[in-house]
Amino acid sequence: MKVEIYSDVVCPWCYIGHTRFARAVERYRAKGGEVEVELRPFQLAPDAESNGELTLTWAAAKFGGAERAAQMFGHVAGVAAEDGLALDFDHSIQANTFDAHRLIRLAGEQGKGEEVLYALFRAHFTDGLDVGSREVLAKLAAELGVRADLGGEDGAAAVREELAQARALGVNSVPLFLFEGQFAVSGAQPEDTLLAALEEVAERTGQTLAVKAVKAAGVDGDACDDEGYCAV
Repeated sequence: MKVEIYSDVVCPWCYIGHTRFARAVERYRAKGGEVEVELRPFQLAPDAESNGELTLTWAAAKFGGAERAAQMFGHVAGVAAEDGLALDFDHSIQANTFDAHRLIRLAGEQGKGEEVLYALFRAHFTDGLDVGSREVLAKLAAELGVRADLGGEDGAAAVREELAQARALGVNSVPLFLFEGQFAVSGAQPEDTLLAALEEVAERTGQTLAVKAVKAAGVDGDACDDEGYCAV
């Protein structure tokens, strides 16, 4: 089964969603199922600048003040902790993620896409590194044995094309899991829900959406809400 996952490396729900899906895949494979995962890029804030600004500072200006930002990130950090993930928003740095997606794509061509993805999640959410910095990305690539020349245009055209495809498909919130190109699950759903989606899609091909988490009304742009996804 082919599953395409649209996500952004500065989206906390994407980190949680990827983690839960990986566990669901392990259980599915233990039952004899086969899954091929393809990572697809998405940018929550394509116009963001990588200038060292703290994510909390950026969010306070965007979402109505420091108290609202702290409340929003405090909730998601608590959910992440239940999944064994450490999210340190006090040191998280806002970043433009285009080059990070280039690195993921280049790593994927070398069989290390998911390894790099999780390294970028940890770099952003746990280590307080600027994942928009080519210097930081180059160091991560070297540590993981990935060949990537981000100073040039390696992977740039392909990422631009995939971002355009995501817009054409109407993807406006992440994470989004697209099964066999036609069945969609959005949001960081529970592990059991994702496993059920894998099993149901295995039985239902060419029919209506097997499982779909409907976007809640009233979510403003660039928001990471309490329902398990970030939206633009």
